[in-house]
Amino acid sequence: MGNGASILVVEDDAAMRDLLTEELGDAGYEVKAAASAAAGLEVSRAERFDLVVTDLRMPEMDGFDLIRGVMALPEPPHVVMITAFGSIETAIRAVKLGAYDYITKPFEIEELLLVADKALGERGLRAKVARLQREVEATYGLGNIIAKSQSMRDVVSLVQRIAGSTASVLVTGESGTGKELIARAIHYNSTRAAGPFVGVNLAAVPEGLIESELFGHKKGAFTDARADKPGLFVEADGGTIFLDEIGELALPLQAKLLRVLQEHEVRPLGATKNQRVDVRVVAATNKNLEAMLADGSFREDLYYRLNVIHLDLPPLRSRPEDIVPLAEHVLRELGAKQNPPRKLRLSPEAQHVLLSYHWPGNVRELMNVLERCMALCQGELIADDDLPPHVRERRPADFLGAAVARRMSLAELEREFIERVLEDEGGNKTRAAQRLGLDRKTLYRKLEEYGRVVGETEAEAAPPVVDDRREPDRAEPPADLPRSTEATVPIPRVDPNADEFD
Repeated sequence: MGNGASILVVEDDAAMRDLLTEELGDAGYEVKAAASAAAGLEVSRAERFDLVVTDLRMPEMDGFDLIRGVMALPEPPHVVMITAFGSIETAIRAVKLGAYDYITKPFEIEELLLVADKALGERGLRAKVARLQREVEATYGLGNIIAKSQSMRDVVSLVQRIAGSTASVLVTGESGTGKELIARAIHYNSTRAAGPFVGVNLAAVPEGLIESELFGHKKGAFTDARADKPGLFVEADGGTIFLDEIGELALPLQAKLLRVLQEHEVRPLGATKNQRVDVRVVAATNKNLEAMLADGSFREDLYYRLNVIHLDLPPLRSRPEDIVPLAEHVLRELGAKQNPPRKLRLSPEAQHVLLSYHWPGNVRELMNVLERCMALCQGELIADDDLPPHVRERRPADFLGAAVARRMSLAELEREFIERVLEDEGGNKTRAAQRLGLDRKTLYRKLEEYGRVVGETEAEAAPPVVDDRREPDRAEPPADLPRSTEATVPIPRVDPNADEFD
């Protein structure tokens, strides 16, 4: 029963003090005693106790004064008051001051032990909840979001800026990109962090039950409504509600959700009056809501109410800089949960495979792959052979499919393709222009539009190559390129795999 919990007994009657000390000690508690409220307060300030058992009537300072004093401590203990002057007024006053419970004299020792056990159990539960709360807040701290790429750094920066506001947020992105992670980061880095975070996947709730799930119902509102049920908006009062897959919400329910967002009130099914709620809404979807607006399957007024702040999460394939750091972070977390803990590392070959794969399932797929490696890898180094066969195939990314998923415009697609070809050619604009089927002037003009610094290498600036054994037909170089002072140049040996001529 005792579990080593510490109890302070404060009692001015020596016989009663000795009795309580002995009985609580026999029950397994660590017990100290004080002969007055003043002495008890002094001891409780010097040492930490889980529970204080105190008499009410004592000279100079009574039990009420002691409760006030211990409640002002940084980690106040639970308090159980013992009194021979039991009354409703005494109980109410003690509880208002912070006491957990009270018992009246005369009492059986078993009654005191039962009350003490309940008080300590409730205290332990509170401590556990507080610890879990701290762990959750640490888990979803902005420092734990892997953001090496510029696109993810922009996301984290925006989350940091909006966390303190009350504005609704719409998070979009492909499945598995971490939309709920971002929603939790918004909540746990806001002033609502101490309040509840309530999430619901609207696609997983039958359409006929969504209204009851969100807004609650009264007993008898429908056939199976055998008791009152608060909805998720009421549960999230003072905190954040996360509406995942918002694009799955039917039009009639969209109208009711819009009213809740406008009025900050919900009306449970079968109720006759509204209930006020203070909830921040974060919604998420992998659907194109703009297209749904166009075909009438999503309300325009609800869209703008939800889309006060928009966060679009990039797919994993578009931010390769994050893949290896993210994998290492996941391995650390998975390894810490093993018994005994493990510290697995990625071999260079495994890192190369991860970087070569296109990750259609995004971060969720990466986590599943690494969990498989954790289960199958025998040593401490994950080799490429430890990765699933479909990942080792290193299939090239579906560039056009990715562009469609990212909802890129034709101009954005053209720019990314040009920049990738230029990068693949090692920055050589002459060869990039040839691959693209453009003349160099057109390529230069486009790069200037993109804000790229346009310059030429010697190889790019050189005149066309001719055979000095015959008279060449010399073409005039473009006006914006420097002219060569040489009449002819020898034909070089061409290595098709080299970036420059020998």
